Amino acid sequence: MRLPVLALVCALVGGIAALGIGRAAGLFDTTQTRLETNTVVVHDVTATTARAAFSAARIFAERSPGVVTIFAFFGGTGSQGSGFVVAGDGTILTNAHVITNAGETSGPVHGASRVYVEFPDRDRVPARIVGWDVFDDVGVLHVDPQAHALTPLPLGRSASVVVGEPVAAIGSPLGNADSLAVGVVSGVGRSIAALTAPSFELTDAIQTDAPLAHGSSGGPLLDAAGRVIGINAQIRSDSGGPAGIGFAVPIDSARRSLHALLTKGHSTYAYAGIQAEDLTPSLAQHLGLGVQHGALVDHVTAGGPADRAGVRGGTKEESFLGETVWEGGDVVTAVDGRPVTGADALVRIVTTLAPGRSARLSVVRGSRRLTLSITLAERPVR
Repeated sequence: MRLPVLALVCALVGGIAALGIGRAAGLFDTTQTRLETNTVVVHDVTATTARAAFSAARIFAERSPGVVTIFAFFGGTGSQGSGFVVAGDGTILTNAHVITNAGETSGPVHGASRVYVEFPDRDRVPARIVGWDVFDDVGVLHVDPQAHALTPLPLGRSASVVVGEPVAAIGSPLGNADSLAVGVVSGVGRSIAALTAPSFELTDAIQTDAPLAHGSSGGPLLDAAGRVIGINAQIRSDSGGPAGIGFAVPIDSARRSLHALLTKGHSTYAYAGIQAEDLTPSLAQHLGLGVQHGALVDHVTAGGPADRAGVRGGTKEESFLGETVWEGGDVVTAVDGRPVTGADALVRIVTTLAPGRSARLSVVRGSRRLTLSITLAERPVR
């Protein structure tokens, strides 16, 4: 019996040694064993932390009670959209185009004659329009906090949003209340035409591939922590249906609108009267300019603030690299010392200033550098 026992012992020792060597060499996958003991090993923390923390089911369970369906009536016609509670006093955020006729008429903008808010349990209560901001497409409603239990949603920061992070959209697409859609942020800093003020663009919009449809407008776009980073506002599609290209109003802009509407009843924006495009190094070389980045002024509104300040627009239209550009205009490189890297940056900076305020424009005109003083006006609806 000694020889068989000795052989068995040697085989066991050899097997254990082989397993140890194999594990050290990475020949065996122990992931399944670790998962069975509820231990998840994340090898690339920076790339997978957001996805690992993202739980659509958790976000929906925690946040959907605060998302509502909005029914707005204009005389004999009605429309449906979404919204969400932001405060226990009954304040609700949505889109301006959900509760007004903005974007549907060239005349004066007015709110719906009747608005109702429906909660996920199908209980419906009347709502009062607090106000709207046509430039950022933000609308604010108020309901009696005693009429229904309220679950306010926390607001995040859209400035920290990055491409690729997972998001969830909750709303009532095509009238299907309490619906969840998931996807990722597919673009940030987008400039899109405002539905409610088509003469102007909404900057810093968030692009997402989370499926949105008519009726989703006004609902929240949420990050992995369940914080609102945007208000779902638009879809881009040849057919008018979901096409994987949706846009949300950044919550940083919506927060500014919310504060103005609650404190003043209206929102105002500064206006310079400039139409510009991005100046790139290749375009600067083509035009013979002494600066590589800035906002190249195409047109100046006659009689507007920039015109009165002496800003010059383009004088000659030409084609460059497949695009139409204007030659001869000034290049705005800074506002009150804040660098202007392109057309969107110019809009973004002017938006933070108050109408009636004077500002210093740093301008490059040919080979000269000038400082022009401009008194900003209030942005007109059109």
